[in-house]
Amino acid sequence: MKLTGLAVALGFLLAPLALAGSAGAVDIQRVVSPKGIEAWLVEERTVPVIAVSFAFEGGSAQDPEGKAGVANLLSGLLDEGAGPLDSRAFQTALDDYSIGLSFDASRDTFSGSLRTLSAHRDEAVRLARLALTEPRFDQEPVERIRSQIITGIRAGERDPGEIASRAMMEAVFGGHPYAAPSEGTPESVAAITADDLDAYRNKILARDNLKVAVVGDINAAELGPMLDRIFGDLPVKANRVGIADVAPREAKSIDVPMAIPQAIIQVAGNGLKRDDPDFITASVASYILGGGGFSSRLYEEIREKRGLAYSVWLGLIPLDHAGLWFVSTSTRADQAGTVVALIEDEVRRFAEEGPTEAELAEAKAYLIGSYPLRFDTSGAIANQLLAIQLEDLGIDYIDERNDLIAAVTIDDIRRVSKRLFGGDSRVVVRVGAPET
Repeated sequence: MKLTGLAVALGFLLAPLALAGSAGAVDIQRVVSPKGIEAWLVEERTVPVIAVSFAFEGGSAQDPEGKAGVANLLSGLLDEGAGPLDSRAFQTALDDYSIGLSFDASRDTFSGSLRTLSAHRDEAVRLARLALTEPRFDQEPVERIRSQIITGIRAGERDPGEIASRAMMEAVFGGHPYAAPSEGTPESVAAITADDLDAYRNKILARDNLKVAVVGDINAAELGPMLDRIFGDLPVKANRVGIADVAPREAKSIDVPMAIPQAIIQVAGNGLKRDDPDFITASVASYILGGGGFSSRLYEEIREKRGLAYSVWLGLIPLDHAGLWFVSTSTRADQAGTVVALIEDEVRRFAEEGPTEAELAEAKAYLIGSYPLRFDTSGAIANQLLAIQLEDLGIDYIDERNDLIAAVTIDDIRRVSKRLFGGDSRVVVRVGAPET
C-alpha cells in the first residue's frame, strides 16, 4: 500500500471533526448515484476536505492458483500511471494537488482511499477514475514495484514474527486460499504478468461488489455524479471465484528453530465470523481475556505475576469464510514452554469459569466509552463506515453498537466463552531457539 500527495493536505485530514464528539452524533445519509452506485455519506463542512474509502469484495483470496500476490502487486501499481499519464506524471499530479490516493489488498477485500482538499475535487476524481479504469502497467513501474515486493518478502523470510504468521496461516488453513501469503512468494510474484493484473482487475473491480463511504465537504446532490465519474465505467458485475468456508484444522504444535534470544509465540483456535449472533459477546469475552492491555487476564498472569513477557494480546480475527481467536506474545527462548502452558491454562480456565461481574462491568465501560475515539477524523469516520458496510451491519449500527455491548450479561459471556475457548483444538507456533 502506498500513500502519496499528502504533503499539504495531511494537516487538514487529521483535524478533529466537531461531529465526532460521540459516535451516535454521526448523521449518515445513503446516497445512490444515477448509475446505481451506493455510498454512505457524512456531510461535514467545518474543514475543506473530502475523504473517500471504498472496497471491492474479493482480495488476495481471489488470486489465481499459482499466482499468489496478484492483488497485492495490483494495489501497488494502480497509481503508477494511468490513461495519458505515465508513472512520473501521475505521481506529480497527486503531489501538485495534494491528493492522497492509495490502494491495498487484504485476504477478503481490495480497497482504496482518496483524500483531497475540496478545491481539488475534480482533479482527485479524474485521477481516481483513471487509476481504476485505465491503469497502464508500464514495464518500468511494474518491475520496480515487483522488485520492492520481492525484497520485502525476502526480508520477511528472516523476520521471526513474519515466519510465525506464515507458519500459523499454513497450519490453520492449509489447502485453502487463506493459507497463501497475501503478498505472494518470490517465485509467484516473479511470474505475474500485466495480463494477470488486468484479468484480476476486470474480475474483481466491479460495481456490484463495491462499498463506498464518503466524509467531508460535499452534499448528497454533488456526491451522486461524483460516484459515477469515479466508478461508473467499471464493469457492472464482478466475476469472483467461489470460496468455501473453512474451520481451523486439528490441534498441533509447530516449532521453527531460529537462533534468536526471544521466542515468538502465536496461538490460534476456531473463532466466529462477524455475522455470528454471538460475535458481540465474544468480542467482550476476548477483551477481558487478552485484549484489555494492562487489565486483561493473560497480561496479569504472564506479565504482572511472573514477568515472563513484555506484552501479550488476544483478539478475534473474523474473515469472510472463517473466524479465529488469536494470541501473540514473545518471551525469552528458555521460557517459551512455560508461557505456552500459561496461555493454554488461562484460556481453558476462562472457558470453564468465564469472567467475574467486576471484569465484565469494567470491560463494558471501556468498550462503550472508547468507541467515539474511532470517529475523530474524516478519514477515520470513512474507514469505520466502510467496515460497517463490508460486515453488513446496517446503517444504524453506530447508534446500536454500544447498546449491544451494554446488553451483554454474565450468563452470555460464560456461555459464549465455553463455545469459543472450550476444547483443545488449538494451533501453537513457536519461533526461536529450542529450549534446553
